[in-house]
Amino acid sequence: MTASHNLPDSLKDDGTSTAEYQEGVVYRKNIGNYVVCVDGHFVACEMSSRLRKRLIYPTASPHSLRPVVRQVKAIEHTDPIAIGDHVRILRTSDGSGLIVQIMPRRNWLSRPTATPMPGAHAFEQLIAANVDQIVAVFAAARPTPKWGLLDRYLVSAESAGIPALICLTKLDLTQNASPKDYAELMSVIEEYRQIGYPLILTSSISGQGVDELKAALKGRTSVLIGKSGVGKTSLLNTVQPGLGMRIGEVNRATGKGRHTTAHLEMFPLSIGGALIDTPGMREFGLWGIGNDDLALYFPEMRAYIGQCKFGLDCQHDEEPGCAIRNAVLTGRIAPRRYQSYLALKINA
Repeated sequence: MTASHNLPDSLKDDGTSTAEYQEGVVYRKNIGNYVVCVDGHFVACEMSSRLRKRLIYPTASPHSLRPVVRQVKAIEHTDPIAIGDHVRILRTSDGSGLIVQIMPRRNWLSRPTATPMPGAHAFEQLIAANVDQIVAVFAAARPTPKWGLLDRYLVSAESAGIPALICLTKLDLTQNASPKDYAELMSVIEEYRQIGYPLILTSSISGQGVDELKAALKGRTSVLIGKSGVGKTSLLNTVQPGLGMRIGEVNRATGKGRHTTAHLEMFPLSIGGALIDTPGMREFGLWGIGNDDLALYFPEMRAYIGQCKFGLDCQHDEEPGCAIRNAVLTGRIAPRRYQSYLALKINA
């Protein structure tokens, strides 16, 4: 739709009227190039250089005609635009567009960039914005699930205020598992269910859980996260024929397993809603979460925060009278989740 809102003064000094600006949603981005959906039409766009800068103004005098920029600071993102962003664009004579404003987000998911050496400064890498849920995809086997990685995904979702759904794939492979391995897998699954996370067990071979997953995706904007090889392509082809193939082509173009994603894309679902897939991630760090806040993002620990002998100063490690440690010892918090919490504190 054609925008009727007023633009900030920093974006109106070219004499362009606000009626020439349009609003849309970012469906694809690839190293400074974007595709924005405007009224059902896809527009190739570039980003205004001003979006990489934050303009800092002094307190305006009531007699001044317009504010004067006092300072310009670079925004600490690898790319300030995320898939799912609602943006305002200026159409150009050749039919393309220039993204001039990012509208306020209701949520966003991000992680730190890789650093070339210890002590180097990491930047925020935006993954997706304005999503309804995060779907963490793990295989029951081949590869062996890394529950610590799942906990990092869930902590990120909790800190962003985004509901999380756990999807376990390749359930058919558990038929050959030993009774001990199968029991351990089911025990961990039950831990997450007891915490309150919805969990869907699926198999693209037998079709188990596919209808349940379709119902969970229908009408929602979902972002999929998971390592390469967990069976996302096969599963998505079962959900919507050809969907996994399209996503697979995108992921192969960027290089599976690379830490920095060059190409992200949102795909509409025929059942309603949309899906944002992220190429397989070998690493997933936490952004903007300090040790003091970490326990808040473990839902089973929240009720015990502030109940320790040392109150909010407790580090929940070796202090006497720690309510969280006591909950672990009495079976109210799973020991594995507590160990995951301690490992995240060390790496935070």
